[in-house]
Amino acid sequence: MALGNLRLALWSGVNFSGRRILFQRRGVAIRDLRAFRFNDELSSFRVSNLTSPAQVTLVLFRDAGYQGPIRIFRGSQAVADLRRLGFNNQTSSLILVGRRLSDQEIRRIQTSRSAPAGIVTIRQ
Repeated sequence: MALGNLRLALWSGVNFSGRRILFQRRGVAIRDLRAFRFNDELSSFRVSNLTSPAQVTLVLFRDAGYQGPIRIFRGSQAVADLRRLGFNNQTSSLILVGRRLSDQEIRRIQTSRSAPAGIVTIRQ
């Protein structure tokens, strides 16, 4: 994965409105979104891998520490309204990687409560 190819923009409002947090370059694991004062505020997002659009996975977790119900997004995409997926204002932690995570890898993250190797982890 080349540096500079991943992008993740999070918005507090639907349709890409409200407060925005932007991550660029590499994968990231946010153990607790309270670190950004963004816990349970995510309503829309854009995620992309600029060099290989299919090679990106974003996992949203309802609870801190990569726990609770999840929503998985594979491939570059924009989601304008998480209400449609029943996950509006519910995200407390997330993982972004520049490859396609399998369901088994995601279960391992939840069981171990730790992010995949090689990405920056932000804790509360």
